[in-house]
Parts: sequence; C-alpha cells; structure tokens
Amino acid sequence: MVHDLLFYTLLLLGILGLCASLIWVWRRRHAVTSHATTRATRRSPAHTPCPGLTYKPSCAACEDEAQEQAKTLPSAPSPMIPIRGCPRKVDTQHHFCPSPRCDYYGWVGFGNVRANGHPSGGRWRQLPCVACRSYFLETHSTPLHGTRVAPELVVWAVGALAEGLGIRAVARVFEVDPNTVLQWLVEAADHLKVLSQYFLHDVRVTQVQLDELFALLSAVKAREVSAGEAIQLLSRAPHWVWAAIDPVSQLLLTIDVGDRTLAMAQRVVHQVVQVLAPGCVPLFLTDGFKEYRTALLAHCGHWVQLPRRQAAGPAPKPRWMPLPALLYAQVVKQYRRRCMVRVRHRVVFGTLAGVKHVLAAHGWQIDTAFIERVNLTIRQHVAAIGRRVATLCKGDEGLRQQLALYHVYDNFCLPHAGLRQPLPQPEPTKGNGSPKQWCPCTPAMAAGLTDHVWPLREVLLYRVPPWPQPREL
Repeated sequence: MVHDLLFYTLLLLGILGLCASLIWVWRRRHAVTSHATTRATRRSPAHTPCPGLTYKPSCAACEDEAQEQAKTLPSAPSPMIPIRGCPRKVDTQHHFCPSPRCDYYGWVGFGNVRANGHPSGGRWRQLPCVACRSYFLETHSTPLHGTRVAPELVVWAVGALAEGLGIRAVARVFEVDPNTVLQWLVEAADHLKVLSQYFLHDVRVTQVQLDELFALLSAVKAREVSAGEAIQLLSRAPHWVWAAIDPVSQLLLTIDVGDRTLAMAQRVVHQVVQVLAPGCVPLFLTDGFKEYRTALLAHCGHWVQLPRRQAAGPAPKPRWMPLPALLYAQVVKQYRRRCMVRVRHRVVFGTLAGVKHVLAAHGWQIDTAFIERVNLTIRQHVAAIGRRVATLCKGDEGLRQQLALYHVYDNFCLPHAGLRQPLPQPEPTKGNGSPKQWCPCTPAMAAGLTDHVWPLREVLLYRVPPWPQPREL
C-alpha cells in the first residue's frame, strides 16, 4: 500500500514537472517569435518611409546626355510636293538623302527622294534626291551595302547567329571563313544598335523587371580551376549581362554588359528611363541587389523642403526624395548549398498596397519570374553566354555585339506565343492544313512600336535616320 502511494506521488510530480517544462519552452519560443516579428516589422522598409538624401546621386550617363542635348538639331525644311508626272508607284517615304551638304539631309518623308531603275541590271534600286541632284542606292548605310555575296546568305548567317549558333558553327554551315561571319556580325550589330535606339523611345509601361546574369569570358577561363575557385573568380571579377523587361508586353527595354557595381546600375536605370515616356513612373521589381535603390532614387527623385520641427533654429536642408508615384519592391532570395530556402519581399519605395494594386490588374504577385525567364532565353540565343559550352565570348565588345543582335531580333522578329491574338475568323492556309486561328505578335507590336512582324531582311535593310523624326509633318 505504501509503495503504491509513493509510486503515484512520484508519477504525479513527474507529470507536473513535464507540464511546467512544456509551458516554459512554449513561452520562450513565443517570446523569440514575437521579438523577431517585432524586429522584422520595425526594420521592414514597407513600414519605414525613405528618409531621403542631402545630395542628388550623380550619374555619368545623365551628364553626358546633358552635353548631347545642348547640340541643336537643324530646322526641318519645307516638304516637296510633286506637281507633274504620274503618281509614284515606288514608296520612298522611309528613305532620306545621305549627303550632309543637302538641306534635306536626314529628313524622312519630305518628298525629295525619287525612285529610278536598277543601274547596270543590279539587284538594288537607285534613288535620286531632287534637292541636291545626288544619287544613292537603297542599301546605303545598311549592312547589305557593298556586299559581294548574295544578300540572302548574309541574312541567313545573321539569323543563325541570332538563334544561338556560334561564329565557327555558322561558318561551317554556310561554308565561309569565320572572319567573314565575324565581320557580318560587327556590321549588323552596329546597325541594330542604332535601330534599337531609334525605335525604343516614349514607351509607356506599368511594370519593369530588372536582373543581371553572369557571362564567363575567356580571360576568366584562361587556366583550369576548381568549381569553388571558379565561383570566387566570378564573384570578384565577373562580366554581367544586365537586362530590363516590361512583363506585360514582354518588350526588352535595354540590355548591357558590365560589372555588378553602382555605376553599372546607374547606367542601366538611365537607359530604362530614356526608353520610357516623359512622366511615366512604373513599378520596378528587382532582386536584392542594394545598388538599385540608389540608381532609382537618382533618376526618379526630386528635391523636397521639409517643414520645421520647431520655431527656433535654422531651417532644415532640402532632401532628395523619391517621387510620390515611384514604387519599388525587391525579391530577396536566400540560398543554402545552392538551394533556395527562403524568399522575402521587401518594399523599398512606396507602399505594399500600391504595389499590390499595380500587380492585381494582371493577377500577379511580387516576383521577378519574367526577367528570369528572359535570362534563360538569352543563354539559349547568345552562344557566348550559354552554360557549359565551348563558345566563350572573347571580351566585352564581342559580347555586346551578340546581345545587340538578340535585342532587336527578340523585340521585332521573334513572335511570342504568349502575345498571339485570336483571329476574328479562321483564315485558310495553302494546302490541306488546318486554318490559321492565331495572329502572331512580337513585343514591339504589343508595345505599339510597329504593326507587323519584321523579317530579318527588312531589319537589315532599314535605313535609320540620324535623328528622331517629327510625328506630324
């Protein structure tokens, strides 16, 4: 009897001790969780407004642009209206006189360019300028001007480069010298850079996603290193490909190459702002790279005079603050052993409600999925930065040339399946195939920059004027 009473007493005391231990552990965990939540709430930029800066962040690209804007463009001449002869059947409205001594130099659609036949039975048409009595071919200032090979061969070779083949692979396919393919790439890249700058302006978007991916140069892989040493080399001296996209129209706004620094972030954001229309302040979504904050504040900010906190004493200095319409959120990813273990959303400028309101129009959430998908597409279409390939870019300039080709090819020539529009009625196709039910659409068409899918031949034959033309003559 005594033993049973002692046993039950000890059992009861054990149960009470276990309950006390569980209560103590639960309270401790609850206190730690509450403290962490309080700290996260206190440190969260979504609840802390931006204090601003006492100075405006400097941008080298903005200073260079101010010097360029100081140069005044020549005044537009009066249009020429033909008063005799039959109506012209050859459209020359997209051509301009290339002579700098002509009053109509660089102006498109003023009626000074006529169309003649093909001199000496050649392939290209001759175009005379009525104002200065000069003659030029329709391929003037294009990559196809003066080529001794068939233009179709150049177009096919450049198209193969745009689809991801390397220079040596294209040379083997078309049985030409690799240096010849490289020359075609250089000429096409110079032409396409100017064409992209000419068309990409005054674009209105609601969202912009920015990201960067590394490219392995031949200088980095000059010697055989281990995987760990290669990662350290890439983290210290990488060459990164920076890109910005409008997720709605999938228009690639800009693409550039440079180190992962503040100066490069300033440059990329400056290029994005130049593409956007005046007064357009979209929602920016990036990864956790902290330099984006300073770059966006430099280009989307204004001076604000803060009110006095007390009657006596000097007035507070004006501060450089973000624009009220600026919204900026970051997607911060944490990795452990090359596996993503946590994703956090951080609102830097604006409010979380404002960010969700912009994304709710398309049913989206805060993420950078579109620009990350573009990173994969770039690796597939640019042979120099593909993963685990033998084709490495030799330097920054060679990588920029391939990226310039991809930039225009993706925006103007490559229809996207996610942008296609259904036809009002199916159109019959040649042969016994099923009728056509979808209208192909490129990012440039979705953004309102053009009304058709550009063949690569048309892109290479487009004569880009030396300055933007007025919308209404």
